[in-house]
Amino acid sequence: MDDRLILMGVIGRPHGVRGAVHVTAYSPDPEGLAELPLRDERGRRIGLAWTGAGIARVTIGEGDEAAAIADRDAAAKLTNLKLYVRRDDLPPPEDEDEFYFADLIGLHAVAPDGAALGTIRAVHDFGAGASIELSDGSLLPFTRAVVPEIDLHGGRAVVVRPAEVEMRE
Repeated sequence: MDDRLILMGVIGRPHGVRGAVHVTAYSPDPEGLAELPLRDERGRRIGLAWTGAGIARVTIGEGDEAAAIADRDAAAKLTNLKLYVRRDDLPPPEDEDEFYFADLIGLHAVAPDGAALGTIRAVHDFGAGASIELSDGSLLPFTRAVVPEIDLHGGRAVVVRPAEVEMRE
């Protein structure tokens, strides 16, 4: 079982006085966020019921209990609450060329000639395009030119370092 938590969204400021909140979804289908088994960092179950574009009512559950957030003060306490889903609870990618960024973490990075370059430590996306971080600290653009081949089943990714970021000894 894969217990990795994938960040899917974050709760923002309250909306109105009855406990609704703004929600930022990190998915191509924001409405689908409500269908996922969301949880917070503490493991509490988080339920969303959309009331408008980017606005939701929230329930929080622990054990067999669940409580609806019903007023602005309670909603304000949820500001910046991160919404996660376990990797295993996400649907499989539709095409063989598709994958989740989380699936790249831990892959062995190898040069085109097979030389070991380390592992992929993280995948970042700060808005100007994704990048991969290798275990040696290198930060490389995540493009087909730099990462032309990904073999999830084999646990490796071919990485072609751009000349501008070649490691100097």
